[in-house]
Amino acid sequence: MMTNYYDSDDWASAGDAGRPDTEHGMNRRQLLRHAGWFGGAVVLTVAGGEVISHIADSRDTNAAAAAGAGAAGSGALRFVQVSDSHIGFRGPANLDVVGSFTEAINQVNSLGFRPDFVMHSGDLTHLSTAGQFDQVKQLMTGLKTDRIFTVPGEHDSIGDAGRAYRRAFGRGTLGDGWYSFDTHGVHVIALVNTLSLEKLGHLGNEQIDFVRKDVAGLSSDTPIVVFSHIPLFAMYPQWGWSTDDALKVIALLRRFSSVTCLNGHVHQLFTKTDGNITFHSATTTAYPLPKPGRAPAPAPQVVPARQLKEALGIRSVGYRQGDRELAIKDQRLA
Repeated sequence: MMTNYYDSDDWASAGDAGRPDTEHGMNRRQLLRHAGWFGGAVVLTVAGGEVISHIADSRDTNAAAAAGAGAAGSGALRFVQVSDSHIGFRGPANLDVVGSFTEAINQVNSLGFRPDFVMHSGDLTHLSTAGQFDQVKQLMTGLKTDRIFTVPGEHDSIGDAGRAYRRAFGRGTLGDGWYSFDTHGVHVIALVNTLSLEKLGHLGNEQIDFVRKDVAGLSSDTPIVVFSHIPLFAMYPQWGWSTDDALKVIALLRRFSSVTCLNGHVHQLFTKTDGNITFHSATTTAYPLPKPGRAPAPAPQVVPARQLKEALGIRSVGYRQGDRELAIKDQRLA
């Protein structure tokens, strides 16, 4: 069952965001405590129109160094994550998703460096039609990068178990569309957790076995980056914002000194640490969703037009060999 699918008539008003914190059994304080379960203090710094999220501890020095190294073009890995473009969406939450995704692409191209790759972390389309897949593919040809990767969202699998998505974007992938690759000393794993949905995301034994074999020969000091659409951590299971069998994959990654999991789906920034693993949810280029438990359902949220861009954005990530952490910078749509 798809838990986060809405057509043009399904949307929440801006007023829904102001509902009491205690809805759905988890208030804001509980959520923040949940996010900080493993002791990582989340810092969201807003400066110059940019939102920068990171874990506030001594590793900040490494993060800043990695970002600086990237800016200097010292050979660091620099990539970009965009997410949830929902091409084909029609509703008051965003009357022009093509326009906002195009603005995001232009912003990527104006970062001041050429990303080593760009990852779209799912819900490229809203309704999985051939025309929408073709349109988003054409739009992404405007990205100034050598490589473009994707993982599917549940909106990319409507009605056909992801076959249309794989015809458009699945070349060279395994199984239902998962894959991995190495770049700049980092091992990247792209997972599919939007098929076989009941309420939560699901990976399945075949994909988990792929991860087991994929990482078996890697040194434990290899930095790992994992992409998925639905969070691999329990961000808010009541809304399907979790993956029911993710712990089996997490267990395989425990031995690595640095693991960074990047996801979309929730249309908002969120960061959590779990030992050696850090999870970062990305924002969207289409429309905001309410904060967990702050509305009856995770439906597209209408905000005043002047505030829409503040809820949309892109993410750039830098990594320099030898550093333990990746430097992650979230930037609002300009």
